[in-house]
Amino acid sequence: MAASTSEALAPRRATYQDVLDAPAHQVAEIVDGALHTHPRPAMLHALASSYLGDELVGPYGKGRGGPGGWWIVFEPELHLGEDILVPDLAGWRRERMPEFHDTAYVTLAPDWVCEVLSASTRRLDLQGKRPIYAREEVRHLWLVDPTDRTLEAFEFRDGEWVLIAAAKDDDPISIRPFDAITFSLGDLWP
Repeated sequence: MAASTSEALAPRRATYQDVLDAPAHQVAEIVDGALHTHPRPAMLHALASSYLGDELVGPYGKGRGGPGGWWIVFEPELHLGEDILVPDLAGWRRERMPEFHDTAYVTLAPDWVCEVLSASTRRLDLQGKRPIYAREEVRHLWLVDPTDRTLEAFEFRDGEWVLIAAAKDDDPISIRPFDAITFSLGDLWP
């Protein structure tokens, strides 16, 4: 039996094999069935992500000068339903993920996600990935913009993202879920 015209014109949904087949120098994600590839982050983006991770891993990942109790990971591959996302940073409370498994990807939605916005990823991060984080009930979402030198922090409440803090330039940062410490947002910029 021949496929109907609408079935013949429907785009093929991307699969994990498409992610695996993507060029090694690109980040590959699947959002709403479509494969998205983009180059590795530019240096300003990478620096902001690295320095934010540095601020959080010691006190939250290792318990040095903070409460510990978290796994903080750079660019983890998340398999959330049919979607495959790679946030810049993600964190899981150890009470929800007591063991850290040596696997290629994680199927448990994080408790916190940070997306560092750039020209090549801004639209996907805001319009494609943010609704998936909401669907998966990720509790906290931080958006860092190294060009504008800003951070916006959201909490997922009653089915929607609620802005809980906004910071710019060198403002002090003490924002949930990492409000047991304070650091300068300026520490993320060159």
